[in-house]
Amino acid sequence: NESMKTWKPNITDGTLIQPLKGHKDTVYCVAYAKDGKRFASGSADKSIIIWTSKLEGILKYTHNDSIQCVAYNPVTHQLASCSSGDFGLWSPEQKSVSKHKVSSKITCCGWTNDGQYLALGMMNGVVSIRNKNGEEKVKIERPGGSSSPIWSIAWNPSKTGLMFFNESRGMCHTGLCVCFRDEHNDILAVADWGQRLSFYQLSGKQMGKDRQLNFDPCCVSFFSKGEYIVMGGSDKQASLYTKDGVRLGTIGEQSSWVWTCRVKPDSNYVVLGCQDGTIAFFQLIFSTVHGLYKDRYAYRDSMTDVIVQHLITEQKVRIKCRELVKKIAIYRSRLAIQLPEKILIYELHSDDSSDMHYRVKEKICKRFECNLLVVCSQHIILCQEKRLQCLSFTAVREKEWLMESLIRYIKVIGGPSGREGLLVGLKNGAILKIFVDNPFAITLLKQNTSVRCLDMSTSRSKLAVVDEHNTCLVYDINTKELLFQEPNANSVAWNTQCEDMLCFSGSGYLNIKASNFPVHQQKLQGFVVGYNGSKIFCLHVYSMAAVEVPQSAPMYQYLERRMFQEAYQIACLGVTDNDWKDLATEALEGLDFHTAKKAFIRVRDLRYLELINSIEERKKRGESNNQLFLADVYAYQGKFHEAAKLYRKTGHDSRALSMYTDLRMFEYAKDFLGSADPKDTKLLMKKQADWAKNSKEPRAAADMYLTAGEHMKAIEIIGEHGWMDMLIDLARKLDKAEREPLSRCAVFFKKFNHHGYAAEIYNKMGDLKALVQLHVDARHWDEAFSLVEKHSQFRDDVYVPYAQWLAEHDRFEEAQRAFHKAGRQAEAVRVLEQLTHNAVVESRFNDASYYYWMLSMQCLDIARDNTEKKEEMLKKFHSFQHLAELYHVYHSVHRYMSEPFSSNMPEILFNISRFLFHNLTRDAPMGISKVDTLYALAKQSKLLGAYKVARHAFEKLQGLKIPSRYQDSMELSCLTVRSKPYRDSEDLIPMCYRCSTNNPLLNNQGNSCINCRQPFIYSASSYEVLPLVEFYLEDDISDEEAVSLIDLEVPRVQTNSKSQCLRMDDGTEDPEDDPFTAKLSFEQGGRAFVPVLVNRAVLRSMSRRDVLIKRWPRPLSWQYYRSLLPDVSITMCPSCFQMFHSEDYELLVLQHNCCPYCRRPIDEPS
Repeated sequence: NESMKTWKPNITDGTLIQPLKGHKDTVYCVAYAKDGKRFASGSADKSIIIWTSKLEGILKYTHNDSIQCVAYNPVTHQLASCSSGDFGLWSPEQKSVSKHKVSSKITCCGWTNDGQYLALGMMNGVVSIRNKNGEEKVKIERPGGSSSPIWSIAWNPSKTGLMFFNESRGMCHTGLCVCFRDEHNDILAVADWGQRLSFYQLSGKQMGKDRQLNFDPCCVSFFSKGEYIVMGGSDKQASLYTKDGVRLGTIGEQSSWVWTCRVKPDSNYVVLGCQDGTIAFFQLIFSTVHGLYKDRYAYRDSMTDVIVQHLITEQKVRIKCRELVKKIAIYRSRLAIQLPEKILIYELHSDDSSDMHYRVKEKICKRFECNLLVVCSQHIILCQEKRLQCLSFTAVREKEWLMESLIRYIKVIGGPSGREGLLVGLKNGAILKIFVDNPFAITLLKQNTSVRCLDMSTSRSKLAVVDEHNTCLVYDINTKELLFQEPNANSVAWNTQCEDMLCFSGSGYLNIKASNFPVHQQKLQGFVVGYNGSKIFCLHVYSMAAVEVPQSAPMYQYLERRMFQEAYQIACLGVTDNDWKDLATEALEGLDFHTAKKAFIRVRDLRYLELINSIEERKKRGESNNQLFLADVYAYQGKFHEAAKLYRKTGHDSRALSMYTDLRMFEYAKDFLGSADPKDTKLLMKKQADWAKNSKEPRAAADMYLTAGEHMKAIEIIGEHGWMDMLIDLARKLDKAEREPLSRCAVFFKKFNHHGYAAEIYNKMGDLKALVQLHVDARHWDEAFSLVEKHSQFRDDVYVPYAQWLAEHDRFEEAQRAFHKAGRQAEAVRVLEQLTHNAVVESRFNDASYYYWMLSMQCLDIARDNTEKKEEMLKKFHSFQHLAELYHVYHSVHRYMSEPFSSNMPEILFNISRFLFHNLTRDAPMGISKVDTLYALAKQSKLLGAYKVARHAFEKLQGLKIPSRYQDSMELSCLTVRSKPYRDSEDLIPMCYRCSTNNPLLNNQGNSCINCRQPFIYSASSYEVLPLVEFYLEDDISDEEAVSLIDLEVPRVQTNSKSQCLRMDDGTEDPEDDPFTAKLSFEQGGRAFVPVLVNRAVLRSMSRRDVLIKRWPRPLSWQYYRSLLPDVSITMCPSCFQMFHSEDYELLVLQHNCCPYCRRPIDEPS
């Protein structure tokens, strides 16, 4: 009617709180806000009233038609009100209600969980999903159209979505059940009067198939967690469905249509509203349906699913049955599930103990009514009050047993396949054992109280019973004797791995009992259903858990009675590491070495294992003194005084002494020794010194070592800490026969640079070789040389390291002399070759020239001293001389090309590059660039007017790889030089001083005259051709005679008006002719070079100032040169024999204070 009433729910009665009046016509709908602070009502009077929790109306607004449904947003206080022609959205923040027209009458509405979307169910079979602003986002058109009006909708409040079984792909080829989960946050349940229930996603996509209802649904309501649906309608009853639409059963039948139903939030209470005005209030109780076998636990989930859980590995597998699961039984690889109309038998896919893949083995399509269900390998057992029926998997009844009382407990206790045994407990207290292949039951025993729970020990010799008085009784099956009983028990289980252990639960405690020892208790909620090793399987409410329980208490009970073997068996079930250590220690002290060894292996204590192994070895050798073994154990445990007493008692005082000294208990060791053997005292002192050393008291340790006569150890400590005063005192006290300690002292003196003390010790020892090595290591060369003078056998030991030291300090000449003195000529050459190579690699070409010159002179010395290597060394001499000159010349070219400014005049650079070009006709030596040489020659030729040479150089360059930095300038110069005349400046043309022939600048003869083949003699600074001609002596004239003849010059001068003549009196009759000039003549056109050969007469005619002599050391011959222009002053270096213009030489010497070629100091005597 026009009033609205509020009721207080109560299990016994419904108390009316207060009727609310405000509407003028029938109230059609009400809705509470999520927080319960407001609720709204809609009426046929077209109005909406919003009420507070104090039952006060605070707001009223209207529509144009009667109100059909209202719904509050679950997140905000926004209210959706729906009428026959529109719907409105109101919130406290808005001043007005926003209304939206619809094409059909709205019958129901509902918000999504997040409050973002509103679903509207309409009379024309359409579901419209709108956003918070009323805009339509999704439109779902049902197949029935207006003939199937939508009468109820509801959003699933669960966050995980629904699970739908896909029949087309839900069974694999093995028959294993598989389910597919669709994860969507918003699932809409839609019930229409086409008698169908459907589910949709927020996007409008249907999930699964339509569920046929066979009645007109009027209301749909989800449980708070979304796991179940309550639905009512024209069938006059409220039914319970799973969240995916599978009917589970009837909640309550009514006498009229059920128009509305609601589930109380977070509870199992359901309220129904009926056509006749009846309000019915129900409480739903869900019983636990489960089964357990060892570590596999199967239980019902969501009423239609079965989850099998491996309690050890925590693996789970879900079996989707799609019907109400009534009973579950599990045994070994078998799983039986009873459904309303059939029983499904599953088996494991493999024999693997961890396998969790089940497949359907058999289906028994028959309806059974039973209290208990048990499955075996080949049978199922149905319990119907007093009757037990054994059926095969093909539904054939094979056996039947009728009991004298109601069956209270039944359990499979194992056995061969097809012959399993059952343990059955009756209400009258009888306990029977039944074999499935035996029609006769065997009575094990009978007690006066009803059986509540049963379990049999692993060996089947003991039986544990929990009766109706919550007492746990344990019987010996063979003698029927009651072994013991314990109160406060509701379930019991034997340990499957230990015969004498069981556990029982009750009154919130877990009780563990081992053998006849007192019970150990700890808090635990739930029922014990299994006990395997250290794991107790406990069922609490609906969940099964494997509780890890340390078996410490029963283990210590066995230890107190020194039952080490039994304690070890208990420990194997699961105890802490500390418990294992205690077991190992107790067994070791009890001399049960076998048990102790196994326990120490568990804790990986290698130290005690070594002790046990040593004791076992000693036992094998015949030792049997247990007190000695116990003394060793006490020593390992730190009970040293007790160990010492046992050692003395067994006559092993030395072991006690070793124990005390190893532990640095020297005072206890002294007390233990008393007045003992001096050898033992000395040994104790030595060990005390070792301890002082390890304790970082080195001075005390050194003193103790000296007292104990351990000189070497004392010296090591003293030397490591640098106590030189203490070390020299010790060294002087040592006898010279003690060579090892003295040598060690000397080593430390050398280390700390006290070479005088080291020399004193070596002299004391008479070790001359060590003394020589000491001076060499200290670089005391004078002392080393003085020793070598007295003892020549150490010559190599001194001069070789001396030469190496000189070479390292860039004193190569001295190093070479030292190598020579040591007879290591090859090493001298090798050192210089390495230095030369490094200089070339580093582009230090001036140094490379100098090193090559030194190498050549070194090779000359070797050739003089070693006749076997004479030819080889002379060949190397000429090669190194040539390389020295090339690098000397290239040094100026390299500087010109790499540096921005050059100190050399263009003429000098031109001469140098032309000289170098003539010598690079073959492969260039390492480091010398043909590009740089040709480019320098081209640039200077162009600058000085030698355009022919420049063009030739540029043409040569075109065949070489040009660096990019030269590319542009070189191409430009190559073009510009072609505009110049193709000739060379006559001022640059060199002349041969022997035949007066003008030679081209680019000479195919190299650095020799094209006419007479006479080699040109160049100045080593400007590389101009010097007016010198080389001449040779006749074979019978020695160098000494030639020099004496030249020094005996007799100049005679005759003057006339036309010329001046200088004549030497050589006995000839024609004073007009110069004998040397006559020797310069040669046969024109000859290709072979004809040297100038002079006799004694010609030598006497020469002036000493016009002759230059290269006085090469043996085995080379001297070289003689005659100046044809005496007015040109020429200077020759007396060391390297290079020729210079005198002015250039003097200038270079003043600049460098040495010869620019061989670096001979100016003050060094010739």
